[in-house]
Amino acid sequence: MHGHEKSDRPIVPMKPPNEAEPEGKEVVEGRGLAKGKTPERNMSRTQSRISMSSALERIRQAARRDRGQRFTALLHHVYEVGQLRAAYKGLKREAAAGVDGQTWRQYGERLESNLLDLSERIKRGAYRAQPVRRAYITKAGDPQQLRALGVLVLEDKIVQRATAAVLSSVYEQDFARFSYGFRPGRSPHQALDALSVGIMQRQVNWVLDADIRGFFDTLDHEWLVKFAEHRVADRRIVRLLQKWLKAGVLEEGRHIETEKGAVQGGSISPLLANMYLHYVFDLWVQPWRRTKARGDVIVVRVADDFVVGFEHRGDGEQFLSELVERLKRFGLELHGQKTRLIEFGRHAEEDRQNRGEGKPETFNFLGFTHSCAKTRKGRFIVLRHTMRKRWQKKLKEVKRELRRRMHNRVAMMGEYVRSVILGHMHYYAVPMNAVSVSDFRMAVGRIWWRVLERRSQKAHVSWTQMEQRIARWVPQTRVCHPYPWQRFGVIT
Repeated sequence: MHGHEKSDRPIVPMKPPNEAEPEGKEVVEGRGLAKGKTPERNMSRTQSRISMSSALERIRQAARRDRGQRFTALLHHVYEVGQLRAAYKGLKREAAAGVDGQTWRQYGERLESNLLDLSERIKRGAYRAQPVRRAYITKAGDPQQLRALGVLVLEDKIVQRATAAVLSSVYEQDFARFSYGFRPGRSPHQALDALSVGIMQRQVNWVLDADIRGFFDTLDHEWLVKFAEHRVADRRIVRLLQKWLKAGVLEEGRHIETEKGAVQGGSISPLLANMYLHYVFDLWVQPWRRTKARGDVIVVRVADDFVVGFEHRGDGEQFLSELVERLKRFGLELHGQKTRLIEFGRHAEEDRQNRGEGKPETFNFLGFTHSCAKTRKGRFIVLRHTMRKRWQKKLKEVKRELRRRMHNRVAMMGEYVRSVILGHMHYYAVPMNAVSVSDFRMAVGRIWWRVLERRSQKAHVSWTQMEQRIARWVPQTRVCHPYPWQRFGVIT
């Protein structure tokens, strides 16, 4: 399978055995540097960035010209010192260390020599991926459940980020327009805008709110490699991907081999997820809605979370049935309790009233609860409010953090509260959600007040005093985003 299929046709390949060569057969590309000669150090960093950017642009142009082209020489773009340096600079400086304990700052103390050594090891095939340290966080939608995250060693983060930049230059030319997750120049709010505009301007009466069960934990490694080989003929890049997939996990001092799944937390994982679903979902749904649907169909996907709107209920039911079978072929399944086909759209409320049923159901997507509503002039609109679980979870986090900072100076606490409110407002302050954002603002203020009250049995803080502090440190609520049709129209 060589990836010559056109992007508008579904990819349904037969699953061949994995023929990746063993690591010991890695080929050395080019000649190594002579002893004592380090031209990378003499190259201007500005020139390096320019040449790196132009090299990636040439890859983009070639991928855009020929959607069937397979790239045979990509590794040298990965181990180029300027690319590795840019990857290092792009990492979070305070991120937790991996199993080797090395931090961003420690690695940067001898950055150039470390990067040169890393570059040479990648070039000659001596680079080895290290096991991932597993950590757990609570899920945003369900605080009772834990989500497993992987903490990579710093060099793995660097090489993954550099590789992702190179591969993105290829795959960004292929990815569907309705795919918004983890892509440069795209954001969750663009996906939210596209969904709202699609429901309001197209003939959408039914919405499929779908969730893939344990997506990152169930990715099939062999399928993933075959999907990568549609565009990548450089066996050394493929072996890099296999090294990361097979590096395993270190949990409580015990090394666990991974036969499937991609570790969440790695720089390459979001790209791998998009690659997988591009072939499994996107290239299947595009011809489906052209050839099988009787009416309008809209699709918005953000990583493994997607919403599909239908004009006719029969289309939605047929789509869901075939989607289950499609995912099953590639080792995936829908979450039964989180996947629903609901009546939703401009006619939903009236149709349900005529049948003697209640209000249209709501669905959650990207932190917002979507519901059917009307403007004062009676025009149908998709109303978006902050998900209640997200709202409550964030308040609990703020409460824990303010208690931890209880004896800090008021100014320091105020700076923290300001950052929380601004972050919440920049994401959730969409049109017609200002009341929810304002309620969150005041809830944080009351939590801060109760914490200050507990600092001392003698020092009472009146609500009047607290209002002055809130006015000093807590920003006023304001809408930070335009209406969906305003922004989406400009973008498209």
